[in-house]
Amino acid sequence: MTIDIDAIILFLLSPEIQQNLLWVKFGFLLFSLILLIVIVILIMRTHYLQWLFVQDFWEFLTFRPFGAKRITKIWNRITNRLSAGTESESKMAIIEADDLLDASLKRMGFAGQTLEEKLGKLTSATVGNLNDVYAAHKVRNNIVHNPDFRLNQDEARTVLETYQRAFNSLQILT
Repeated sequence: MTIDIDAIILFLLSPEIQQNLLWVKFGFLLFSLILLIVIVILIMRTHYLQWLFVQDFWEFLTFRPFGAKRITKIWNRITNRLSAGTESESKMAIIEADDLLDASLKRMGFAGQTLEEKLGKLTSATVGNLNDVYAAHKVRNNIVHNPDFRLNQDEARTVLETYQRAFNSLQILT
């Protein structure tokens, strides 16, 4: 029993079969369009394209990191807390500055669970005041873990200046 290829091709190309498969073709075409629309919607909802193209292009044009504007806003809010003059606001400013440094180092790709681990990956060439940053982080830990810890305005200002110098060394603040 030999299979005649020409007969099979003629059968598949016959008008009767093509007429019956027309709805199947339209179904697959509709299914493909729906999947294409879903893919476009998912790409637009995620920030994949922004991550892929816009961030690098923006950094190239402005010579600044992509999130620098957002970080500058957060930093201004932190310094406004310090200017409130109360001890609780000063403590919150230090905690927020420490969290901002931790998040910034994480976004820059420094691995570690805690800020101390991330700071361990830095060198004094990267951050000129690395020892001061460790001391500022210890002040933050005292604030968080010791409810009786007292902080005057001058100490808080010194700690925030330390964080600001670290941000400037990392070229996060402009």
